[in-house]
Amino acid sequence: MRTDIFARLDREPEPPKIVAPRMSRHRAALFGGTLAFYLAIVFAVLVTSWLVALDWKVMLFRPYQQWPELHAFLDYYVVLGQRGPTAVMVACWLGWRSWRQHTLRPLLVLGTALLLLNVTVGAVKLGLGRLGPHYATQIGSAEMFAGGDIFPSGHTANAVVTWGILAYLATTPRARRYLSAVSATVSLGVGLTTVYIGTHWLSDVVLGWAAGLLILLALPWFEPLIARAESWIFDVREQWRARRRAVRQVRAPGVVPQPVLLLQSIAAEGTALAAGTGTPAAHPHLATGARARAHHAPTVCPERPQPAQAGPMTGG
Repeated sequence: MRTDIFARLDREPEPPKIVAPRMSRHRAALFGGTLAFYLAIVFAVLVTSWLVALDWKVMLFRPYQQWPELHAFLDYYVVLGQRGPTAVMVACWLGWRSWRQHTLRPLLVLGTALLLLNVTVGAVKLGLGRLGPHYATQIGSAEMFAGGDIFPSGHTANAVVTWGILAYLATTPRARRYLSAVSATVSLGVGLTTVYIGTHWLSDVVLGWAAGLLILLALPWFEPLIARAESWIFDVREQWRARRRAVRQVRAPGVVPQPVLLLQSIAAEGTALAAGTGTPAAHPHLATGARARAHHAPTVCPERPQPAQAGPMTGG
């Protein structure tokens, strides 16, 4: 018996009317405030302020030694911030949503967000070159421009973006609130887990949160580009389908081909026609073929009798 749960798994008969978020004044204000906070964190680390001293205090406290019983669980929990596994999980969910709603927008939004994440966070990581806690060389130093790639935290920023996409693409206010709370909790836990393990400074995590939030807040600016890309992909798909239909019509004409007979039957029919016993009216095409073969057959001259040789003449 069909239930509502299984009915909701079916594909919708028509694409739903989804309104893409716009860059409102409230969102623009949040983006500007988050950007200012992002720059303030970078400046505080560059000048080796109290934030760097806090980084060292937390690192020397060594949380993984204070609570070793949590280490086994947090080693698995931190995977929720790794780019590969999380991208695959979220892409599978959004792929099903794209199929069900007849739209490519969920997958295109995810791809755009991950591209922005790789470009922005990767560029800052390589540009600032900060070393991680395990590779620090001098106590109290910011460890900047030393060839590292730890600032901001990629795990934290990826957790904010990947799980925050689910809240961004939610279609109801209630689902958006719940998913926002879940994504914030997961990203907060992933960031603190990297501090616990000792792979990141505390300021790395704070900057990673800000970096991921900036990407989520900037996505409405890319919605027109995403809509054009979706329209172009659907146009290409329709052209490809039309081309396939045309090829099938060319390969399947309406004329039914004549059956092919064995060569022995053709030869026997031709012999019967030559002897005058066949029925050319029943198989006109065979009669025509037999005549053509008879016309092109080589003419054999009848064998002439050899003259008798004269014996030797004898006188009488």
